[in-house]
Amino acid sequence: MRLWIGLFFIFGTTSNSIIAQDQKIIEIIEAGGSTQDQKLFPGANILFKSTQKRVKLFHEGAFIVSDIAYFYAKKNYFKAIGNVVFTQGDSLKMTCETIEYDGKNKSAIAIGNVYLERPDMTLITEKLNLDRTNDKAFYNTPGVIIDSLSTLTSDRGVYFMNLKKYRFTTKVTIKNPEYTVNSQRLDYFTELNQAFLYGNSKIVGDAYTIFCERGFYDLEREKGVFKKNATLYYDNKIIKGDSLYFESQKNYAAATKNVSIKDSINNSIITGHYGEIFKEKDSAIITRRAMAINIVDQDSLFIHADTLVLTGPQEKKILRGYYDVRILKSDIRGRSDSLYLDESIGLTKLLNKPLTKEQKQVYTESESNENNPVLWFGESQMTGNIITLLSNKETKKLDSLKITGNVFIIEKDTLSKDGFQQIKGGLLDGAFKEGRLDNLVITKNTEMVYYLYNDEDLQLIGIDKTICSSLKMNF
Repeated sequence: MRLWIGLFFIFGTTSNSIIAQDQKIIEIIEAGGSTQDQKLFPGANILFKSTQKRVKLFHEGAFIVSDIAYFYAKKNYFKAIGNVVFTQGDSLKMTCETIEYDGKNKSAIAIGNVYLERPDMTLITEKLNLDRTNDKAFYNTPGVIIDSLSTLTSDRGVYFMNLKKYRFTTKVTIKNPEYTVNSQRLDYFTELNQAFLYGNSKIVGDAYTIFCERGFYDLEREKGVFKKNATLYYDNKIIKGDSLYFESQKNYAAATKNVSIKDSINNSIITGHYGEIFKEKDSAIITRRAMAINIVDQDSLFIHADTLVLTGPQEKKILRGYYDVRILKSDIRGRSDSLYLDESIGLTKLLNKPLTKEQKQVYTESESNENNPVLWFGESQMTGNIITLLSNKETKKLDSLKITGNVFIIEKDTLSKDGFQQIKGGLLDGAFKEGRLDNLVITKNTEMVYYLYNDEDLQLIGIDKTICSSLKMNF
């Protein structure tokens, strides 16, 4: 039964009409007393508390308790002031200093120390608009949202109560013991603990930092997908791509399209169109037009391959290249089926393509050698089963060269039209001086073809073919 004690004489027929009308009319449950001031508050019934009763109003499942309320029956509107408590079933409780409520559209404006509680979160702000028809709450003053795991702050926000979803805009921050998220706009689902990021966004975890302009982030599992200028700082690497995937718990990251992985410690960068990083295994794989760039002796060494694999800790990084490997430096070029590079000892190996048993049986020597790696120094072309380059660990300059098995060197003769100087052998050892090839020693069944000219008019006088056990050349 509704209580109208102390109010009946004022409302008279009005109260009867309220009872008779649809439940959308605001109802007065109780009050300590009432009065009117037509000069200051025309058309309003002023409800106030007593020592035993506070003002209680009801509308469409919502109870509003306050110290005083200015109730406009004809407008179906009231303004409540003083220790206001707004409750809606067991799912929502809000306290504030003042609330204005319009029963026609079921909307409210709460002002002053607004504190909204739901089972899954708490919202604190200075002014909050509540749209009960659409189950939305929004604010344009700095707000703080606290849930079981995180604290979220923003200058503006909308809460979709049925969806349990927030839309934050302007200076959005999520603080968690494990990470911090900053974004221009963020859609946050409280029940799933997931966020969609829009605009310039930044996520900082214990061992990673992510930048993006669009992204999805699962805050509970610390994993997500990030796009548009996405960059991941992880494991002393800077990872970029059109799309990045990151999962902290698995120590794993992947990138697709226009991928680059920069190693800040080893001063190198790897690019491609797909890449994966496994932190626990100290490894990374990059494929689809993969290319590595290493700074060597104030020069860039480019390594291109179908697939590049980087393994090992920072102090012993090993790079492997597979399928149609190409290397390029200002003074050296090379090609091989695969490559092995150990930066810690300055070792680079160019390896041949392994032959099947059938190929070994039917291939001629010339056909087999077509699968061997090739190296170019200036006008000289060198090939063999395995080509090994050693660099000084301190200066990064080339120290020595070794070619093992089926050594072959060819260089265009500068004076003849179709002539080529050629050397063949089983093993080649070369030494560098100040980064340039200084001398070569070829051993094991060495053969040489050399064009001879007279000193007077440089006319060809013969082609010399020499067979020996070893040959040394100085440059």
